[in-house]
Amino acid sequence: MPNRRPVTQVLTALAAVALFLITLPRPASAAALPEVIGFGSNPGNLQMFRYVPAGLPPGRPVVVALHGCTQTAAAYANTGWPQLAECGRFTVVFPQQRSANNLNLCFNWFEPGDTRRDAGEALSVKQMVDKAKQDNGSSTAYVTGLSAGGAMTAVLLATYPEVFAGGGIIAGIPYQCATSVLTAFGCMNPGRDLTPAQWGDRVRAASPHTRPRPKVSIWQGSADFTVAARNATELVEQWTNVNGTDQIPDRTDTVAGYPHRVYGDAVEQFTITGMGHGQPADPGSGPAQCGTAGAYLLDVNICAAHHLTRFWGL
Repeated sequence: MPNRRPVTQVLTALAAVALFLITLPRPASAAALPEVIGFGSNPGNLQMFRYVPAGLPPGRPVVVALHGCTQTAAAYANTGWPQLAECGRFTVVFPQQRSANNLNLCFNWFEPGDTRRDAGEALSVKQMVDKAKQDNGSSTAYVTGLSAGGAMTAVLLATYPEVFAGGGIIAGIPYQCATSVLTAFGCMNPGRDLTPAQWGDRVRAASPHTRPRPKVSIWQGSADFTVAARNATELVEQWTNVNGTDQIPDRTDTVAGYPHRVYGDAVEQFTITGMGHGQPADPGSGPAQCGTAGAYLLDVNICAAHHLTRFWGL
């Protein structure tokens, strides 16, 4: 049976109400996405929802999409991932947090028991990937997420680098920035300043796996006051160091009018000027458009999910 968190941990989660949170009405139910039961031991007590395009050929990739606080799997599906899955022919797994673990439905990116390899929520998500791969004969997976889901994306890239070929961290936090609720507040804002080597060492200590490392796309709004923009700089330092690249961009340009930096062939950074806390979306039917504007899904004329598929080669 999946474990339930002790009362003390639930109360601790309540103290994290400010973590990636501006209180909003609950989004729509996840009923539009089929739930998958029995995907493993599930030590993190998460739910698994999945979108599989009709007639999907065997062997196609798996994308994991992690929601932010107060969101559900169905709400995060409005980022456009199901539509992109239809075009690109891949499976999308939507993990969902339970209020028994965190009253605000935040993934527990700051809890040591959930951020280690083969433990807690990190292992639960890895088991979801294993199930999706097994069901469709897939060998490749990618992971992305917003806010607390972005921070958990960094956790998964660090703890299971052999599982994920690439990641997309949106308004997230570097791996092992925080190991408690109290330290999480400072990581969110103003952020924590470590050297690239110090950040990289934390990732290297998370798994016995060495090479290859996942390629990572980092997205941040310049006007985000929930997760300070400094976190994007620290994430770039962490993942360039892990991938053996310096912190000087090899290419700088603009995409849809926004600054874009590329470091080697493994790390890129988007700065969405003027955007607050949320995931970039660009509603419409154009080839580069996707997403539906809503709570934490911000219409800024660029769709992060679309650009992630391009970066990963999907």
